[in-house]
Amino acid sequence: MIAATLLNEGGQLFSKRGAMLHLWQEIAEQFYPERADFTSARTPGISGTSSLATGYPVLARRDLGNAIGAMLRPTNKAWNHPRVDKWDEAGTEARAFLERAETRQRQAMYYQAAQFVRATKEADHDFAAFGQACIQVTKNHRGDQLLYRCWHLRDVAWMEGADGTIDCVYRKWKPTLNVLITLFGKNVHPKVKASCEKDPYAETEVWHVVKPSTNCYDKKGKEYDTPFVSVYLDVANQHVMEEVGLGTLPYVIPRWQTVSGSQYAYSPAVTVALSDALTLQTMTLTLLEAGEKHVSPPMLAVQEALRGDINIMASGVTWVDREYDERLGEVLRPLTMDKSGMPIGFEMAADLREQLASAFYLNKLALPPPDREMTAYETGQRVQEYIRQSLPLFEPMEAEYNAPVCRMTFEILMGAGVFGSHFEIPEELLGKEVIFTFESPLHDAIEKEKGQRFLEATSLIANAAAADPGVIHLLDVKKAARDVLHSTGVPAAWLRTESEVDALTDADREAQQAQQLLQQMQQGANVAKTIGDTAAPAGTLNTGAVL
Repeated sequence: MIAATLLNEGGQLFSKRGAMLHLWQEIAEQFYPERADFTSARTPGISGTSSLATGYPVLARRDLGNAIGAMLRPTNKAWNHPRVDKWDEAGTEARAFLERAETRQRQAMYYQAAQFVRATKEADHDFAAFGQACIQVTKNHRGDQLLYRCWHLRDVAWMEGADGTIDCVYRKWKPTLNVLITLFGKNVHPKVKASCEKDPYAETEVWHVVKPSTNCYDKKGKEYDTPFVSVYLDVANQHVMEEVGLGTLPYVIPRWQTVSGSQYAYSPAVTVALSDALTLQTMTLTLLEAGEKHVSPPMLAVQEALRGDINIMASGVTWVDREYDERLGEVLRPLTMDKSGMPIGFEMAADLREQLASAFYLNKLALPPPDREMTAYETGQRVQEYIRQSLPLFEPMEAEYNAPVCRMTFEILMGAGVFGSHFEIPEELLGKEVIFTFESPLHDAIEKEKGQRFLEATSLIANAAAADPGVIHLLDVKKAARDVLHSTGVPAAWLRTESEVDALTDADREAQQAQQLLQQMQQGANVAKTIGDTAAPAGTLNTGAVL
């Protein structure tokens, strides 16, 4: 591909996105000062919080960002599960294979060199503050490990395709010259090699472009047979260092709340909280000033009665002219001030903090503890209310964030043979698309309802069977019990297959029939023995008579 064409296309994308940088800068200054380098450079070692009168908006963003990972990707348990369509009908062999794949995928993701935890932690806070993040899922330069990277939104621009999904990504990158040579070797420009000998740690600008391969041709003039094409471009020398076809887009860009007409998203938490944060900063500054005046009030002094500067420090001395007549009033006294407005100011500040906590969903992250003993019905209603309030928070994160990251990771590992050869895949899974389900407080609440519904169903059927015994055939108890066990997280390896259960059921039925037959035979033998014992004396007499 021609470097000049890529630079022109990318330049237009970055230029159109310019207004977003100013919004992101304002958001970062209020909620994410560590990230406040969209339109201005940050100096290492400077916190960037000197302009903030209170850190509560930063605290609210921090708590939401930390809660995303803690609730949707808990490290103490398996939180993502590969599934296929009609999972309830899947056999035990298929379930066991996907469970093995799940275990291996988890090990690969959480391997330290993969940097999954670091990348997702950075992306969580970008998602909470700006409503979007950019994660790259790929292999490392040696090709033997996964590698996750979270890129600064300032350096990334993207476009949507005809179906509304992101299919074109331009990313700016400033690696050092020695890193560039390590990654691309002899494909770098000769000037890069010469400069690296003098200053190997000098930075240079590189663009990574991933776009649809339509109307894109390789060096031999053939059109790419892959959906995407990836290009690494040396901007300074306008030199293409690498150009390859890709089967999938290597970038995951989760977007929280989108609006029609824009490929960029917004954080509904910050949209609500930004004005409150600005107001709280101003209000806190006013309260601080009022408190300072209360502790160290302004002084009222008589002109020409003081012989020097006023010293109101501890143990300080202020000299007064001896000829001053104190009957005219104190020469130095605090200025009378009205402090009655401070309690109202504190109440307003507390109200703004509650507004910020609500804006960042901090009051919806957990089911409130009951204030009294509740019935099963009341508990169920509380769970339903929790689900309705939590859906706006968890639903887009799972669909836009966790799902594509896990799916892309699965595809990379499958292609690398981590799950075994193609011949080890159960026939039931061949040709089926793998989807992912997740564990979260929301899904835990939903899955727990299955067990409750199962108990309610069996209780209802037991009561109805007293009137009509045929009711017991309405419920497929085996299927219901298996579904409830799966919903509680019981591994498929612990459960027998359907064929094994059917075989054991048939064996139990045959054993029961054999037992019944033996009982019948035993009863018959007992009857015959009883009859024989009753007839025995007469027979003996007859026999004796014959003899």
